[in-house]
Amino acid sequence: MKFYDEPLRAFLRKKQNKFHMHTKPLFAALLLLAACAPQQQKPAIEGTWKLISGTVIEKNDTTFTDYTAGKSFIKVINGSHFSFTGHDLNGGKDSATAFYGSGAGTYTLQDSNYTEHLEYCNDRRWEGNSFHFTLTIKGDTLIQQGTEKVAGTAIDRLNIEKYIRLK
Repeated sequence: MKFYDEPLRAFLRKKQNKFHMHTKPLFAALLLLAACAPQQQKPAIEGTWKLISGTVIEKNDTTFTDYTAGKSFIKVINGSHFSFTGHDLNGGKDSATAFYGSGAGTYTLQDSNYTEHLEYCNDRRWEGNSFHFTLTIKGDTLIQQGTEKVAGTAIDRLNIEKYIRLK
């Protein structure tokens, strides 16, 4: 048996070496192509944003809020959803300054047109509403401007919010 076995083994080793000799460069070329392929970048809007200020214009009344003084408010945006949460920085002990707000939902983004579809909110009257905004992003600053109108309430106002990127 050994007489026939050795030639067969030598033949198979030779074929196997030729196979590896031709596939290694091909595999290396495929890896190089995959590494050089353009990586899909996430939209600039994705990340964690800290609300710095807000301006609300309702009828003839304008209210400016500095969210760096006594309050903290963030918005987190991923590929399909957003969430926001904020609270006062005094532990909510003073009923005159106690504040908590949160909400979340899905969003759509087409160029600078951003629409939030609010599914969850601590003020349940806001749930189920969609809010249309125009976004401007310059560096690590995001400005969101649009009308907030909640059916069945007196809420109908222009809201301008300024955020800075945290992550």
